[in-house]
Amino acid sequence: MNKPPVSISLSSYGADLVRQLGQGSFIEVLAAAGATRIEWREELLTHEDPAQLADDTQARGLESVYSSPMELWLAGQSKPNPELFKTLQRAELFGAKWLKVSLGYFTDNNDLQALARQLSQSPVQLLVENDQTLHGGRIEPFQRFFAEVEQHNLPIKMTFDIGNWQWQDQSAASAARLLGRHVGYVHCKAVARRADGKLVAIPPSAADLHLWEQLLRHMAQGIMRAAEYPLQGDDLVQLTTEHVATLARLGQSRLESAHV
Repeated sequence: MNKPPVSISLSSYGADLVRQLGQGSFIEVLAAAGATRIEWREELLTHEDPAQLADDTQARGLESVYSSPMELWLAGQSKPNPELFKTLQRAELFGAKWLKVSLGYFTDNNDLQALARQLSQSPVQLLVENDQTLHGGRIEPFQRFFAEVEQHNLPIKMTFDIGNWQWQDQSAASAARLLGRHVGYVHCKAVARRADGKLVAIPPSAADLHLWEQLLRHMAQGIMRAAEYPLQGDDLVQLTTEHVATLARLGQSRLESAHV
């Protein structure tokens, strides 16, 4: 049985370490750990050579997702973010098949045809994520956005960040039920509240994994999923191997029962 593709967001290894070592240093770690894909983080780039990373990643049998913190829609503008086309080009230079961005300020006045024209000029698929903001981290704007995406038949999928819903006190279960059919990528992270009241990403407990199983029932079987929580320890290959295996198992019981 084919295992679902598992990606690792390089932010999981900690911003300081990733900037210090360079993102290319983690290609071998992910390949050795059995990951399928690597998620480059634009905000953690230092002096990386995109073409070299693309070649090295391909040589190790990994595929790439390019993550940018840009918002697709800016406040008060009907056209897509002017940075979108350059960011799609940059993702392509990194050898990425997918570009992940935030939704931004989506309104009924946004120009989906202008977005369609830009996407038609790039082989990179756009993935739009729920972030931690009031305007881009709630269910309702995503419902409206993907209704428009369907109406215009645009090649856009959602990055469903399980943990981010908590920043706006939204139900991940409701989000999965209402948006699951649009999802192409799942960002897995558990969340805890620190003593100072701040929410932070943490590795999953057994209860978190059980919840994630339920959420995946609303999405396509074998959907791409990623770790986006702290992966920090002395042996990064062993630690990553364990989490890749854990994430690959999510939803497999449903697959197995379907084949009985």
